[in-house]
Amino acid sequence: MIKLLHIENVAVIEEADIEFSTGLNVLTGETGAGKSIVIDSLSAATGFRTSREIIRTGAKHASVTAVFSDTEVSSWLEENAIEPDESGDIFISRKISADGKSVCRINGTPVPANILRELGSKLLDIHGQNDGRKLLDESAHLEYLDAFGKHEKELEEYALSYSLLCNKRTEIEKLTMDESEKERRIDMLKHQINEIEAAKLNVGEMNEITTRRELLLNSSKLTESVETAFELLYGGGETAGAVALISDACAQLDRASEYSQGLRILNERLNDIKYSTQDISDELRDFRTQLDFSPGELEELEERLDVLKRISRKYGSEEEALLHMENSKTELSDIEDGASKLTKLEAELKVCLTETEKLAASLSEKRKAAALSLQKQVEDELSQLNMKGVRFTVEFGKVSGDDGLNAFGCDDVWYLMSANAGEAPGRINRIASGGELARIMLALKNVLSGKTDTASMVFDEIDTGVSGIAAQRVGEKLAQLAKNRQVLCVTHLPQIAVMADTHFSISKSVKDGRTYTHVNHLDFEGRKHELARLSGGENITQTTLTSAEEQLTTAEAFKKTR
Repeated sequence: MIKLLHIENVAVIEEADIEFSTGLNVLTGETGAGKSIVIDSLSAATGFRTSREIIRTGAKHASVTAVFSDTEVSSWLEENAIEPDESGDIFISRKISADGKSVCRINGTPVPANILRELGSKLLDIHGQNDGRKLLDESAHLEYLDAFGKHEKELEEYALSYSLLCNKRTEIEKLTMDESEKERRIDMLKHQINEIEAAKLNVGEMNEITTRRELLLNSSKLTESVETAFELLYGGGETAGAVALISDACAQLDRASEYSQGLRILNERLNDIKYSTQDISDELRDFRTQLDFSPGELEELEERLDVLKRISRKYGSEEEALLHMENSKTELSDIEDGASKLTKLEAELKVCLTETEKLAASLSEKRKAAALSLQKQVEDELSQLNMKGVRFTVEFGKVSGDDGLNAFGCDDVWYLMSANAGEAPGRINRIASGGELARIMLALKNVLSGKTDTASMVFDEIDTGVSGIAAQRVGEKLAQLAKNRQVLCVTHLPQIAVMADTHFSISKSVKDGRTYTHVNHLDFEGRKHELARLSGGENITQTTLTSAEEQLTTAEAFKKTR
């Protein structure tokens, strides 16, 4: 569960610390006071999308820190190389800067937002104001059913088989191109293969030829400089070269070094220079031989370079061109051998289709069994939410994909309901009111909560479109839901707020032209005044206070029976 939420510079909240408890935690306050900002802060802390727009005006950054306890995520922390805290708690923080960047940490370890979001989904199940509208999206109905039935393993097996089926179909489509297209493709492949083979490519040849060409183009300048340098080193005619002069100097120092240790060291250094000079002279002599070229060599190099450049423009480097040639040969072979390969693929497709259909049928049967249980449990929940006599059904249909299959199996699923006796069930997205959507969503959440390991549930204004006795039933249901888990709820209704085990009041004030939001933990007297305000507005009288006290007493009696 979440123990502590620390908020800094988020919207109108400059700084707030909220210490949540077990059971039902309720947040109430005037519209615009900042109740939903608390939920937004929880969402940001658990890695969900946020933006720099939440930063309080004038602040450089916003930050949220959340502390969770009694969690079952030790294996997840180990898998993600995050050290557990010695207290056993989990410390999560997120800092959002004005440039839009955010820094996320788990137990002090920096992590990407998607990793934080993965952990956050294990710690909190946040039900926002618009989640009830998800029931209007029938594509989500199958997802809810599969979550209820715990079909993860079956879905994984089916998805693998369906992916293989799609790959087989793609391979067959490639081989079943029309004859004219096939002939064009064969001609193109043969042309490309012949062109690359005729070029007789060698990896690295273009670089070698380019280097040799530059050498020949500048051979006259190079020859003159190399000849002069060689003559200066080795001598020419009656002129002694540097090598001979250094050798003579070495001989003189060698004789003199018998009488001086210092000269012996100089002689060794000069000998090193002599050997280096000889090596350079030999390399110059070898380089000079490279400048000898036959007539027509430059023209041959230019012609070869033209061939290599043409290949390079069409196919890339020598390595890329050779790889393209091998791939083209493989494709050409596949096309020319297409008839036999097509027969083989079609046989494989048939086997794969049979297996995929078998898995889809098995998954469908499990879904239908789960649907019967879901229908009963949701109807029981709705009855407790003052929707007695409501009929909730799950209708199945066949998908319209190839062979009656798609990525999720062979089923289309719709939720239907009839809120009035004698009326045939109709699709929820066509007949349900806002209040009915809210209660159906709460019923689903309550049913699905027994199928998940999420420790804490968060409801942001689940009371939309609900009032009177229905609101009382929603409050009672939230209290029952909070018996074995932590529940956080933002509400405007006294029927829900009265069921709180821990009650927070969110208020705002203006000081020096700035708006500030405050979060206060209410005691019994504070709760009386807040419930009186929720019931009667600003006109708080002794009568409304007495009524609030009676509601609190009744709520406590109910919670003892849950």
